Order: sequence, then C-alpha cells, then structure tokens
Amino acid sequence: MPMSQSTFTILLGGELSLTERLRDAIEDSRFIAADGGMRHAAALGITPELWVGDFDSTPADLADAFPDVPKQPYPAAKAATDGEIAVAEAIARGARRLILAGALGGERSDHALQHLLSAVSLAEEGFDLLLTSGKEEAVPLVAGTIELDLPKGSLFSVPGFSELRGLAIENARYPLADFHLPFGSSRTISNVAEGKVRFSLRSGRAIVLARPYDLSGV
Repeated sequence: MPMSQSTFTILLGGELSLTERLRDAIEDSRFIAADGGMRHAAALGITPELWVGDFDSTPADLADAFPDVPKQPYPAAKAATDGEIAVAEAIARGARRLILAGALGGERSDHALQHLLSAVSLAEEGFDLLLTSGKEEAVPLVAGTIELDLPKGSLFSVPGFSELRGLAIENARYPLADFHLPFGSSRTISNVAEGKVRFSLRSGRAIVLARPYDLSGV
C-alpha cells in the first residue's frame, strides 16, 4: 500500500510494546524520531525521515545504527521539548494525523503529561491524534464526537482536563448521556467497553485513556 503523506508517527522516549494494534496504527505512516525515541525504530523495522532533538539521551551506538537519517539538532537549553519540535516538523511537512508512539509511561511523567496536554490542544486545532505505548492508548476528546474501537471487556477512563458538559458515552458498561462532570471528579474513571465506544462532548477538554489488552472487565 502507498505511504500516507499526511499521517506521521513521532517516536518518543517512553515505553513502547510491539502489539498488533500498534503495528496496524502505524502502517503506511511517515516517521520522525525525537532524540532517544529513535531506539524504537529498529524494533519497528522502520527508518525515520528526520531525527530531531538535543541528542542528550542518544547513545553513540544508536547514532551509528542510523547514519543516513538527517539530523536536526537543537541546544539542550531550548524552549520546547524534543517531542514538540518533532510534532512541529511533522505539521510543517503536511501532517494531519499524528501518532505519538512512546508518549505514555516511561521514566518522565512530566513528559507524558505534556504529551497528553499538547494532544488536546492539537485536537482543538483540528488534528487527529493517537498516543500509544502499544498496550495503552489515549485519544483527545474535545467538543464533538469520536469513536474508539476497543475489544469487549477492555478498560478505559475519561479524565477531564476541565469541567465537562454534555458528555455522552455509548456502548459501555456504564453509559452516560448529557452528563456534567465537575473538574477533578473521578466519576469517569474505570469503565468497560462493549466494543466500539462512542464519546460525545458539548464543551470541555478530556482524554480517553484505554487499555485494549486489559480484559479484566470481562
């Protein structure tokens, strides 16, 4: 199949498991690596078209393994994360769908949180976002409707980054309709998918965090 010109996978430094859902998501994608996220390239069997960052977390053997990938270095004292720089480069190259691989988990919870917040902001600008560790996935939920195809019995949560109004969750064990979720409430944590789950929101900002390989809800 031809490579998509508008889908970019950004390789980030968090955890990444090579699951079937991950491989399906990145099929036909273009790739940009952010600093130490390049370590995922060999496991995925891909060669990114660009490698950005201050390279402070890049071992020498990794650099030697990809000598032909163009590097775009930035000073360590820069005003943006390597991931944010990589996303900006993807958008400059025509990205409309962004897959942030390695965005969740890992040693830097500050980076993982920033990836989630940035994804919500980009979703409000009209971009299509998926954040993934392979085993866990996150999709921004802003005003509008999205669907997430999940195995029956898998777990998901919808933490709000603001007050949520008009929240609806369909095809789940605990459905909601036109629900008002106060900021900070845990009401939407730990739900169970019945298959493809539909989410609608009238106003607010949230993230859908799903664990498609965790079928403990069965």
